Parts: sequence; structure tokens; C-alpha cells
Amino acid sequence: MTNVEEFAHGFGEEPGYLDYGRVGPVSRAVRAELAGQYDILGKARFGTVERMHAEDARVRSAVSALTGFPDEQIAFQPNATSGLMHAAFGLTGGEILLSLAEFPSVTYAAVRAAQAMHVVTPTWLDTDGGPVTPAHIREQVTGSTSAVMVSLVDSRTGYLADIDGIRQVIGDRLLIVDAIQGFGVVDAPYEVADVVVSGGQKWTRAGWGTGFLALSERAIDHLTPVFSGWSGTGAATQTWDEVIEPAHGAKAFTVSNPDPIAQARLAAALEEVAAVGVAAISDAVSDRAERVIDLADEFAIPVSSSRNTAERAGIVVLEPRPEQLTALSASLFNHGVTASVRPTTVRVSVHAGTTEDTLEMLRAAFVSYASAV
Repeated sequence: MTNVEEFAHGFGEEPGYLDYGRVGPVSRAVRAELAGQYDILGKARFGTVERMHAEDARVRSAVSALTGFPDEQIAFQPNATSGLMHAAFGLTGGEILLSLAEFPSVTYAAVRAAQAMHVVTPTWLDTDGGPVTPAHIREQVTGSTSAVMVSLVDSRTGYLADIDGIRQVIGDRLLIVDAIQGFGVVDAPYEVADVVVSGGQKWTRAGWGTGFLALSERAIDHLTPVFSGWSGTGAATQTWDEVIEPAHGAKAFTVSNPDPIAQARLAAALEEVAAVGVAAISDAVSDRAERVIDLADEFAIPVSSSRNTAERAGIVVLEPRPEQLTALSASLFNHGVTASVRPTTVRVSVHAGTTEDTLEMLRAAFVSYASAV
């Protein structure tokens, strides 16, 4: 067990980085894992390449520790979108209730599944321009609704969804959660979901090419593994001269052997998170988000994301007047602050390793902005 301070030592990025919602620079532990794994692959000493495939069990165990899903109900994925596609294409009927404002990985999975399979229908949730809430879903769920898809944290607004509340209002319908904007920094009740997907390139800082799909028993019973390759069978070893049925489990939702080095990167990142605990990381992230909000208030920069700690994770959204957005983005750029500038907002993403130097750089940028406007 480590503490947050020791965890923060694993952040190697330069001061000024506030864009974890886009990509998290890989941690020192992940870089060390990557170097070690490539050294093994580069030398290919007798027996070592075969042993690299043990990373599959390792990464599934690491995901299990953070989600509560059993190892055998987890499949490694190259990204969150692949997991969402598996889930959406696997639905066998009814309507999928979701917001059109969700990140495109979610909406495209639902629509492409409907277009290709002709067995499900996306139904767009009306949120009156606000976040996805249990109340909105309660009002619009129908007897034809078979599944609900939602982001744990909205990528544009930073809103943290109440997935426990959503579960309570949808009953035994499938709940599909895209957790990528909160996984590793939000202490969420993942056990209430039927499908949890995430990528490792953001808050867990494992780099691109990493992700997972976790399925409840109900999801395994109700989803059809449409994209199931030779690696997704129930056979203990590779089979020749026959094509056998997919396994009854998460393994079925794979198409080929995974990249063991990518699995090792994700496992190393998640093991580091588990060592300190998601709750402790979440508290540290919340503290730094509060610091950013206080700075924005000090310089009269409007904050459009939620100020309620129960409704936010690591994202703070700034929304200056339209004619002042250019000045704010220029000031951030001139002071070496990395954030996501959108057409009407600036998204600032903090992490447990965000340093005082970085916050001071943000303050300096705000000083210049305030002077300019």
C-alpha cells in the first residue's frame, strides 16, 4: 500500500499539463514496464516469449481489483470503442436509450449496430440540454427499452453520472457504462452495471492500445458475441480444421490474440492505482479541481461544469464570454499550459499528480488573461 504522495512521484510530465481528459502522459511505472517487456521481446531468450502471454491473466486480475467483476468476466480490448461496439452489436432486440450528446464512441456504436443488425433501435434521451440523470431516464424509459448506455463522466461537461440511481430506475434492463473519463479516479459502484468499458490512455496513464470490457452474468447471457474470432472460443488451445462456437463468457468478445505488451502496460498502471486506492486518488483529484475552480473565481472566469463534488471528477470547464475565449486560449498557450480548447469552452483536467508549479502556471495565465480583457 502506498500513499497519494508516492503515487504522485510517478508523474513524469512537464509542469503545465492539464489535459488528462484527452490523454494521460504514461506513468514512470508504465514506462519501466514497457522497457522491460520490449527488452524481453528484443532478446527472445528461450521460453520468454511464451511467458509473455501470462499478461492476459495479469491484466484481467488488475481490472477485476478495480471493478469488482470476476477475472473470467473481463476481456482485454485495444480501446474503449471496441468494447462499446461489442456490447452494442451484441444486443438482441428492443430499444437502446441514450443521449445524442454522449461522446461519439457511444452514439456511433448504437447507430452502427442498428444499421448493421436491424434488431435494436437507438432512442435519443431528451435531457433539456443538461446531463443524463436518473430522473430523465425514469421519465423516458419504456417497456421496449432493453438497454441504457451512458458515460460515467461526460467528456464535455465533466458531469459525473449517478449510475447507481440509473440502475434503480431501469430495473433489469442492461446498463452499459463507458467509464473512460473516470476510470482510475472515480470511486464508482461498477457492480451495478452490466457492461463496463474503458481505455487506459487517459486517467490511468497506460498509453494508447489499452482497454477492457467487463460483463455481468446477465450481459453474458443476453449479448451475442457478433465479432468473435478464433481466440474467443472455449477451446483450451488453438484449434485447426474446424470452427467451433464462441465461449460462454467475456472471452467470446475477442477477435485475436491481444498485444501482451499493451496488457502489461495497463496491468502496471492499474496495479499502481490499486496500491494507493481509488478513493484516495479521487480525493486528491477533487482537491485540485477545487483549486482550479477557486482560481477561476478569483479572476471572474465563468465555470460551467458542476461545483458539486458529487457531480464531478477531474474535469473543470471554463466558459468565458465568446469574444474572450481567444484571449483565454492565447494566454494559456503563452504560459505553457496544456488544456483542451473547444469552440465555446476550455476544458481543464487535473490529476492527483498535478503540481503546485502547474497551478502557478495556470494562475499566471489567468493574470494575463484578466489584464487583456
